[in-house]
Amino acid sequence: MLPINNSFRKLRSFKKSMTFLLLLLLSVILSKTAAAEDPPTPEANRAKKIVVCSTTQIADFARNIAGDQWEVKCVLGPGQDPHSYRTTATDSRDVAGADLCLENGWNLEGHGWMRTLAENSQRPIRTCVEGVTPLQTEDATGEVKDPHAWMDPENAWIYVKNIRDGLSEVDPDNADLFTARANLYRYQLKALKAWIATEVNKIPVQRRILVSHHDAFGYFCQAFKFEARSPQGWSTAELKGVSPTKQKEIAQMIRDEGVKSIFVETTLNREMIVAIAKEAGVEIGGELYSDAMGPQGSAGETYIGMMRENVLTIVEALK
Repeated sequence: MLPINNSFRKLRSFKKSMTFLLLLLLSVILSKTAAAEDPPTPEANRAKKIVVCSTTQIADFARNIAGDQWEVKCVLGPGQDPHSYRTTATDSRDVAGADLCLENGWNLEGHGWMRTLAENSQRPIRTCVEGVTPLQTEDATGEVKDPHAWMDPENAWIYVKNIRDGLSEVDPDNADLFTARANLYRYQLKALKAWIATEVNKIPVQRRILVSHHDAFGYFCQAFKFEARSPQGWSTAELKGVSPTKQKEIAQMIRDEGVKSIFVETTLNREMIVAIAKEAGVEIGGELYSDAMGPQGSAGETYIGMMRENVLTIVEALK
């Protein structure tokens, strides 16, 4: 009988060991789950204040003004379309932990998703287009304000001022630093606009027709004497609904006006523009940054970088 007793003891010992391991594994899983669901760190316990931005351009402006005093987070990543974006649980958690939120406004963030996130978490929010003189455009509901105001560097300065004021209101101890950085960035924006004007002068006025996916370049065209053309209005939300008839009309316009090249946008599918180019018998002049900047490490990873690369692409294709 002794061997049998030893077998039972070994079996009981094995069961106890397995039970212990299972309990240990369960406790690890539960602790990780609890950590993932923990609320944001209380403001008083944070090393830095946090600003959460809707778009990559706004985040870049914020980084230039906030410096090392604040942490800058962005909802959208490179190449993401703000018109059609759908928010996530991670976005909600980030906004819940923010000291300040920044949106573009004028419904660039389709259906006002950034403002909804901020209001649901009762966090303060600033609208960066406040103070911009809007261009009027149209959608299915009638006349609306074109939200792509940053495409003119003068308007970018208005964005920067609104960000400066928002940061200073929440963090008055660092207001002088925010102002100093904003003033330096203003010089950079002035230099950018002067450089763009010099570059686009390489394009004859009659060739300054900019054809792209949607009306993202209205402010750029107004500032630098281009005419904007697109198969779609200011929003990409209904881009897939552009009819073959509308595409043919755009192709005919391209032929009639002698447009040399047309452009795709980095945030959108190339298929429609490629089809129009083929119908019109023209080349694709390259990709343009529109509603989002480029990925980290690319030439278009900053606002100034994206504007520079857009201009170089346009001038090379149309001159």
